[in-house]
Amino acid sequence: MKLKELRKKPWFRFLSNKYVLLSLIFAGWMIFLDSNSWFIHNELNQELNELEDNKNYYRNEIAKDKAVIEQLQDSVELEKFARQKYFMKRADEDIYIIEYDTID
Repeated sequence: MKLKELRKKPWFRFLSNKYVLLSLIFAGWMIFLDSNSWFIHNELNQELNELEDNKNYYRNEIAKDKAVIEQLQDSVELEKFARQKYFMKRADEDIYIIEYDTID
């Protein structure tokens, strides 16, 4: 008796339609089970966004390095860079490296 009452409900009639059932099964398969599922596409999109961010970061770093290389074409700038970065000195100089203790 309950089955007859259930069959009369409009939502049951809609869901028991073979086209609706087939569409629901297909949608479930495509969202959860397929190798091209929505979850995999979402992960791939996130990975693609991370790679694009990395690409932009490295392009900016390359531009900065090119600017530094352009500056270092001048011998004065090259000497300044070597003295600051690598603690190089002239023959008649003494260099004292002062390190500050930041421990409180």
